[in-house]
Amino acid sequence: MTTDPNEHRSALRASVADFAKRGTDLARVRRLRGTPAEYDRAVWNEMAGLGWLGILVPEQYAGLGLGLAEAATVAEGLARALVPEPYTAAAVLAAGTLVGGDNDALKQELLPQVVSGKLIPALAWQECAGMLDVAAIEMQAAPFEGGFRLNGSKRFIAGAAGADGYIVSAKTARGIELFWIARGASGVELKLEPLADGRHFGVLALSDVAVTREKKVAGDAVARFALEKALDHATVIASAELCGVMDRALEMSLDYMKTRVQFGKPIGSFQALQHRAVDLYIQQQISSAVLEEALHALDQNPDARTRAALASRVKARCSDAGLRITREAIQIHGAIGFTDEYDAGLYLKRATVLAAWLGNAAVHRRRYAQVAAGVDA
Repeated sequence: MTTDPNEHRSALRASVADFAKRGTDLARVRRLRGTPAEYDRAVWNEMAGLGWLGILVPEQYAGLGLGLAEAATVAEGLARALVPEPYTAAAVLAAGTLVGGDNDALKQELLPQVVSGKLIPALAWQECAGMLDVAAIEMQAAPFEGGFRLNGSKRFIAGAAGADGYIVSAKTARGIELFWIARGASGVELKLEPLADGRHFGVLALSDVAVTREKKVAGDAVARFALEKALDHATVIASAELCGVMDRALEMSLDYMKTRVQFGKPIGSFQALQHRAVDLYIQQQISSAVLEEALHALDQNPDARTRAALASRVKARCSDAGLRITREAIQIHGAIGFTDEYDAGLYLKRATVLAAWLGNAAVHRRRYAQVAAGVDA
């Protein structure tokens, strides 16, 4: 007996909507923004109990072994409620990198903890803004008897505020390798950079941090492939988040157009605003269609170039549409839309962060063109 994938995703979508309705609200988002805590561990554990943190983790590591389509359904539903917990950063990007590693003993140790919510990982790979090449790093891992010593810094680490440890990329004599470093390890310093939506990126500085060989996540060839695959998958799931944000922002705008009365009639009856709403609806629908096409194709495990092209295509489309819809939502709401107390601004701020994270629209259009032309990005 087989289950219809569409029915499965519909049930999952309903579960996420129910969770958002009873387990979180925008008042909680406002309380947590700008604080070092950033999100609630109790909420994260509830998400773990629902199985969402193990969607992309194979069953042999206590996960569900499902696909990107299911992860996107969760991410989109959480984004509609602006849930601050780092689902994409931890359960997709960091967990996906761990899954792609070649240290099975370490995976057996860490991944079940990730799935259960006991361990929140963060991926520390990027050092320069706008750079998607995983090899464009300066952090060094010098070998010593029994392991490596890491020196250097990483920036733009999503989900770092409450992370229990970091997957760090560094250069060795063999190339790029990945290492697991616990948050409280000697020589580790974390600083937080505020983002527009009240969350933070982490800045990680490592000074002679000793890492045993048992904590090496992956060697060179495997490390690069694992990083690139996890980044492409996370890029698509971040696009799903953008779809959730733009969908809710448009929904709020349409509701406001039906209830705001001016000159004795709802503003939704004005033809100019009707045309604008239709344009935004078209942008939202195109983004959703491109996302669904990418999810279907990626769950067929395409080659690296096809995967990169799909990820860049959907991120460029959703970034542009997300920013346009949330910006125009502010305009449709008029003066009230510019106030901090009104929720529309929260959606614009989240869209601003998501559109830039893992490469903005311009970066991904350039990358798509390079991949399509057969040039290494």
